[in-house]
Amino acid sequence: MATMATMSSKIYTRTGDAGTTSLVDGTRIPKDALCIEAYGAVDEANSWVGAALAFGTDPMLCPILELVQHRLYNCSSNLATPAGSGIAPTRIDATDIEFLEQAIDSLEGRSGAIRGFVLPGGAKTAALLHVARTVCRRAERRMWTLARQEPVDALVLKFVNRTSDLLFAAARYAAAVEQSGDVHWNPSFPVPDLPQI
Repeated sequence: MATMATMSSKIYTRTGDAGTTSLVDGTRIPKDALCIEAYGAVDEANSWVGAALAFGTDPMLCPILELVQHRLYNCSSNLATPAGSGIAPTRIDATDIEFLEQAIDSLEGRSGAIRGFVLPGGAKTAALLHVARTVCRRAERRMWTLARQEPVDALVLKFVNRTSDLLFAAARYAAAVEQSGDVHWNPSFPVPDLPQI
């Protein structure tokens, strides 16, 4: 992961052509190492949040998602900083997690009670937020795999966990704002008639 101190003016460096990449301290490791898988999945989740933001205009939801994007980048930077490197990792604070919990409560209060299992979908912003949520869950799984082999900041783990909860609440809120409502799972959903060609 590039930092402001290590960024060059060119996008390509050719240094990764042999299948390795640099951590924050310059250490080179394989591109498919657990650490890279972990912060790569966080980056994917962040990209889906950005996609949702590109379509969302709600004045309550957008500032929350903007904060989430910046903090997810903090998480990626933290994961890319090796323990014992002598470089202080970018931190997540307990106040960040408290903010997410308050935001979840606020969003849920505006979305109404959950009346069944919610399928991903509905309106465009809601659907994108559901994708972000599932990718965020995958990032959390990758982080726990990494944590079995090396130290992972407990607050980073907690933040990513809470972010996926926030994204679920945000998707339901977006569906309510966009007037599509939740799409509920129906295990007996009828087989539709196919159109005649």
